[in-house]
Amino acid sequence: MFRCNRFHQPPITRREMLSRCANGFGAVALTSLLADQAFAEPGPFAPKPTHFAPEAKNVIFLYMDGGPSQVDTFDPKPRLDKEDGKPFGLDVDKKTLQFDNMGLTLASPWKFKQYGESGLPVSDLFPHLGKCVDWLTIVRSMTSKFSEHTFANYFLHTGHPIQGRPSMGAWVTYGLGSECQNLPGFIVLNGGLTPPGGLDNFNSGYLPATYQASVFSAGATPVANINPSEATPQRQQSKLDLMRQLDQSTVRRFGQLDKLDAAIASYEVAARMQTAVPELMDLAAESKETLDLYGLNDEFKNTRTYGHICLVARRLIERGVRFIELTCPNGNGDRWDQHGKLRDGHNKNAKSVDKPIAGLLTDLHRRGLLDETLVVFSGEFGRTPFAQGRDGRDHDRFGFSAWLAGGGVKGGQIYGATDEYGYKAVENKVEMHDLHATMLHLLGVDHKRQTYRFAGRDMRLTDVHGNVIEEILA
Repeated sequence: MFRCNRFHQPPITRREMLSRCANGFGAVALTSLLADQAFAEPGPFAPKPTHFAPEAKNVIFLYMDGGPSQVDTFDPKPRLDKEDGKPFGLDVDKKTLQFDNMGLTLASPWKFKQYGESGLPVSDLFPHLGKCVDWLTIVRSMTSKFSEHTFANYFLHTGHPIQGRPSMGAWVTYGLGSECQNLPGFIVLNGGLTPPGGLDNFNSGYLPATYQASVFSAGATPVANINPSEATPQRQQSKLDLMRQLDQSTVRRFGQLDKLDAAIASYEVAARMQTAVPELMDLAAESKETLDLYGLNDEFKNTRTYGHICLVARRLIERGVRFIELTCPNGNGDRWDQHGKLRDGHNKNAKSVDKPIAGLLTDLHRRGLLDETLVVFSGEFGRTPFAQGRDGRDHDRFGFSAWLAGGGVKGGQIYGATDEYGYKAVENKVEMHDLHATMLHLLGVDHKRQTYRFAGRDMRLTDVHGNVIEEILA
């Protein structure tokens, strides 16, 4: 081959250089774009479009485990005072009672007071929450189809009384994704009590496993193994890279697998959580006034416990987490489930949650977050207006109270009514599917259009039922 040592490659022009290096520059640009969620392939938690303009972006569900008594909290009944200690004035099918132990009419041990400009009555159990009534719609006509805790809990959480169905939190994150990529989209802040029925209340059921809840415990370390065990970030990243290669190899061999996809997503979120969770739980930047507002300096331990998870709930909302559920603290006797010792049990349960919930609503409001956050308060059912034994109340699924606040809900109003004794809903009866349909509607989701194909049928949270409660919408 002829060579000329005096030959020099002429310099290329700028246009030629850009043409030849297009792939290199493109790769750099692509890397940058893929780091942006808007351009990358959407993951399971990526925000998704709504069916129509939403009123709320997020949900906080305050689950009152065991069933608070409606006639002792938000539904005063003067007739109970008049007939206290007398035989109950309505015919009751004892087969509908959880326990065959029907006693005499039992007046509420607590007095009711009117609060706010709306003048809504709230019992002495909730002196702090009473000051927030102008933000609440109190639904006095809630009903359930089940009077046993486990079935009723599944019904409340999933719209079905059986195990293995998707929780409403899973449905919400499946339909909407999350605005936070460093934390799960559906988080349960466990104050200490797991509901009867267990963790299946928070499950994803037949939806992709990615959408099941992540359960955080109360305290500074809510998740096990949140601190990396590797000596350096580089070593941890090497492990994650290897795991990602192995996962991709499995996908190439066997195709997409739901459990594998969920595991991969969980690993990736878990890695980001190692930075996000310690920052989330660090309350050092919160003022003493804020800590006092939530009850974190209260003398009662369970107030401090519930106040802590209420404050964390607000911080999760600020970070864009889509659905947050709070469970009750332990150690109050028997949840809200007072078959005996009604006064002692309800006093302790209310003292645990009253100040923290009022603090949460107040804090969300002053930060401009209440308008875009739907807050829901409910148990799985209510309690009878007649006694079980001498000083307790049995389960009552025929008419009980729940309330909603923020996120497109009218404040300062009462919807529905029970009879003169507070036993059955007699006006604007609300079924569980109606509550779920309304919650989805406020998030911009048509409950009839949000479906998932399973077992040859298009499944939905509300099954074939449910109507949006238009009257409570702002």
